[in-house]
Amino acid sequence: MPPGDRLPGRRRPNVVPCKGEPSVLPILAERLAERVDAVIGVDTHTDTHTAVVLTPVGTVLTEITVPATDDGAAVLLAWAGRQTTGLGTGRRAWALDGARCHGVGLLRVLRAAGEDVLEAPKPAAGRRRRGGKSDVLDAVHAARGVLAADHVAAPRADGDREALRLLLVCRRHYSDTRTATINLFKSVILTADDDLRSQMRGLSTLRQVQHATTLTTTTTTSGSGSGLDRLRRTQLAALAEQILILERLLKANLTEIRTMVDKLCPTLLDQPGIGPVTAAIALTAWSHPGRFRNEAAFASLAGVSPIPASSGRITRHRLNRGGDRTLNAALHTIAKTRQRCHQPTKDYINRRTTEGRTPAEITRSLKRYIARQIWRTLETTA
Repeated sequence: MPPGDRLPGRRRPNVVPCKGEPSVLPILAERLAERVDAVIGVDTHTDTHTAVVLTPVGTVLTEITVPATDDGAAVLLAWAGRQTTGLGTGRRAWALDGARCHGVGLLRVLRAAGEDVLEAPKPAAGRRRRGGKSDVLDAVHAARGVLAADHVAAPRADGDREALRLLLVCRRHYSDTRTATINLFKSVILTADDDLRSQMRGLSTLRQVQHATTLTTTTTTSGSGSGLDRLRRTQLAALAEQILILERLLKANLTEIRTMVDKLCPTLLDQPGIGPVTAAIALTAWSHPGRFRNEAAFASLAGVSPIPASSGRITRHRLNRGGDRTLNAALHTIAKTRQRCHQPTKDYINRRTTEGRTPAEITRSLKRYIARQIWRTLETTA
């Protein structure tokens, strides 16, 4: 339900809107530099990990390179303990570059040891290599990135969350492959002989695929047609089989996603416009309780936090082009679905349109509200 509207008999969430904007000014939490005595930045690779120790003001103290193995992680953990013992209370945090990629083994070791691990933010493209490129410099950038950031998320968790991510990755591969195969299938039909094109004309894609699976048998039985025609029918039949296999894989994948979402957070599917795939994307990004300090941090990750774009007499906000674009696309899908099927959302759009808001501004407000709604649902029920 859009901000500013509520159903009769329901208590409105404790939200203070600002002139119709759905965002809430969060209470500023203390920065990382105020609660640790050292930050250890790590640049992870397939074979080695390079780490540096920085003070809260960003001064580099020392560095080390260890093998990307369990023994190397143990050496790195012991080294970090020796280097940070004499720094105040010895409190430290880790900033991992590639925490869920090349550094996933180190991440698991650090979590098992009870260390405070953060995910290093990706530097801006224009500043990434301005000061040179090396493993040590990348580790320094990772540490300074978490020291300077307002919203720093912990790396995503393993377990059910990782299983859900794997299902989503495979689903995207199946879907992209199916689309490419269908496009190739259509192009082969387009250049086929008149007899085959007349058979396919007017049929839906599914009927064309089903008909193509019988072409090999028909050609073999009749024995008619040139070598090119027989080859074309054979390849169309092979492409049709691939499409049907991918359809079955996508159907089974959707069933597994729905089952896992029902297990992790069934109430998420009760929200209007949210289906199994968009719910799985939100669950994967949220990962586990406590990963985000508040809903504003979750909205920032999703790329739906409003960015001021005011000038002179104009006071407005614009879309955020950063953040997790997969999660942002999922929120966009939910918002568009609600615009078509959810009456409170339709009423909100009409009201905001009469106030002079553009469609892009209305969609941004809806996505920001949906992000808040999803975060609260996950934090309370997942």
